[in-house]
Amino acid sequence: MRIWRATILLFVTLNVSCAQISFTVVPLGVKGGSDESNLSAYALTATGTHDYVCLDAGTLHAGIKKAIENKTWKGDATNFLRKNIKGYLISHPHFDHTNGLIINSPEDSAKYIYGIESCLTVLQEKHFSWKSWANFGNEGEQPTLNKYTYQILTSGKEAPLYNTSMFVTPFVLSHVAPNESTAFLIRHADNYILYLGDTGCDRLEQSDKLHQLWTAIAPLIQNKKLKAIFIEVSFANEQPDHLLFGHLTPALLMEELAALEKISGVGTLKNLNVMITHIKPFGNREAVIKKQLHERNTPGVTLIFPEQGKALKF
Repeated sequence: MRIWRATILLFVTLNVSCAQISFTVVPLGVKGGSDESNLSAYALTATGTHDYVCLDAGTLHAGIKKAIENKTWKGDATNFLRKNIKGYLISHPHFDHTNGLIINSPEDSAKYIYGIESCLTVLQEKHFSWKSWANFGNEGEQPTLNKYTYQILTSGKEAPLYNTSMFVTPFVLSHVAPNESTAFLIRHADNYILYLGDTGCDRLEQSDKLHQLWTAIAPLIQNKKLKAIFIEVSFANEQPDHLLFGHLTPALLMEELAALEKISGVGTLKNLNVMITHIKPFGNREAVIKKQLHERNTPGVTLIFPEQGKALKF
């Protein structure tokens, strides 16, 4: 009888644990520059499906190959790109966030590109333009090849991610004001993940964009519905403010997390998963950033440093 009860308890525990996992994320690229084979791109799916969207698309093919080498996925990289990646959410049009999308477009399949209007305009006019590349979009310079369909997102308004079971709500960020970047709040059922593209802190950007975002997500944190935050830390604390170019340091991230905790409530960020993205590799900068983040982690968040091709579950 005791063995039977123990077996039931184990079964229930395992099922509760599984029920708590809502998303699978496979980093296709994690760095903020220099290594063109490892630039910002995160494949995200609702757990239990294989219908992914990419959060930014700096690196695609090389990242998929790495995931296959790590046995995260099986098969051929190009086939996986064509069949399993259902769309791209582009935070802003800088090349370290779009290079993989552009380079792989000839071999890709038809799908959606999601972004705020200012981002998609640059893609249409500068990237997918016959002056620089073939126009694989459905708008812009003629002739259009109509492989990609641009889907304009409106800040604060939820929209479906077609061919998946997920939804997205975008929020505009400041990335060297007045230039815009985007945060994507992804929902599946009643659970969420937040991905931020490049962003400066409100104080230095003279902006309230992060404050608006923190206000919007505070109830999700309070109700334990936010599974993780993906946010950039490009430079170490020693980087001068005038050379940040709209990016964060460990100190500035903790400044912003303190602002978030002030809204959501003291102690509410403890053990919240915070994925550190977009570290710009140079010398020992990555090790320094990790050390500085751990030293200043007063909110007690769980710091995660993603590795290319290795799946994470939230």
